[in-house]
Amino acid sequence: MNYYKGFTLLEVLVALAILAIALSAIIKVTAENAENASYLRDKTLAHWVAMNVLTEIRVKEEWPNLGTKNGISEMSNRKWYWFLKISSTVDNELRRLEVKVKLHKKTEALTTLVGFVSL
Repeated sequence: MNYYKGFTLLEVLVALAILAIALSAIIKVTAENAENASYLRDKTLAHWVAMNVLTEIRVKEEWPNLGTKNGISEMSNRKWYWFLKISSTVDNELRRLEVKVKLHKKTEALTTLVGFVSL
């Protein structure tokens, strides 16, 4: 009687198929995790840019005129496009400031920050 020890070709193919499925799932999860980390980094930096715009207005201690303004800030070796909308409120001594920050001019805003300035 000859007994062969080892795996049949079918067993090896099934094992390779299971391994391929598992590895593809791991690669997909890793790619999604990296993409989410990049998005969160950009969103955090955009929020900091918006906070800087509001802080600059508050530090100037000037009464801001109604209307819109825009500009470019550099942070983390990247250009950030910000858009500021200054509007009135029910209180005549209070202005509403809405800052939207984008990574590219034509993309959707990564963050929107609202602040208020008083006389």
